[in-house]
Amino acid sequence: MEIDSLAIHRRGSFIEAGHVPWLIAGLSLCALCLAWLAQYGFGLAPCELCLYQRDAYWAAIVLSVVAILVAGKPRWRRLLLAGTTLALLAGAATALYHVGVEQQWWQGSGGCVGGGFAGLSGADLEAAILNAPVTRCDEVAFALFGVSMAGYNGLFALALALFAFWGWGRLGRSNG
Repeated sequence: MEIDSLAIHRRGSFIEAGHVPWLIAGLSLCALCLAWLAQYGFGLAPCELCLYQRDAYWAAIVLSVVAILVAGKPRWRRLLLAGTTLALLAGAATALYHVGVEQQWWQGSGGCVGGGFAGLSGADLEAAILNAPVTRCDEVAFALFGVSMAGYNGLFALALALFAFWGWGRLGRSNG
């Protein structure tokens, strides 16, 4: 199959702007599947911040699917892609925060790293122990080449946010 270089130059890319919501939804689902594989396949229990990072992908999936459903309404589709961009940026920010907690650059929330037990009654102490997270946010469960899963997740969420933003801009020019 021959590629018409002039047609590619005129369009500006191989990816049509209308395909961006489909790709964002699919890639967000892939990110969730990788998280579930790490959790259920390799026994890496998620901490509180890991679970918050997954929320951004769920939001991106929902917003992208709605953008797919309103394909005939470019203004709505652009608005939904803007929301998808913001959701993914929030996920990337959460991942960056998580990396900071893992590296002890700053302290995580009490629910994330465990709070102190001084001054608690017996019943309050028991409730705190039973409701404590299984995995601490300030401990790296797995790293590859010195980068934790939160670090890779932040880079991926940022890349998806930039892609969604690119699609938002392309939809504005192509009206489709």
